[in-house]
Amino acid sequence: MKKIMLSLVAVMCLAGFSSLSLAEEMGGMKGEMKEMKGEMKDKMKGKMKGKMKAKHDEMKGEMKEMKGEMKDEMKGEMKGAMGK
Repeated sequence: MKKIMLSLVAVMCLAGFSSLSLAEEMGGMKGEMKEMKGEMKDKMKGKMKGKMKAKHDEMKGEMKEMKGEMKDEMKGEMKGAMGK
């Protein structure tokens, strides 16, 4: 009977230690996941920033082009109105 009880206590102790080990491992994995998430977020932020800057520069060029065209049109209209 004593051997059975000792075996049972030993198994319970091992189960307790293994669950503590599992919890510790899960905590470590949680930290790693947070770190990976931060890295991925930084990468995506950098990519998006580059794309937005390229799009902004493109739109800025288009606006300058339109502004130049409108300026030329206005000059033509003003010269036409002044000449009449």
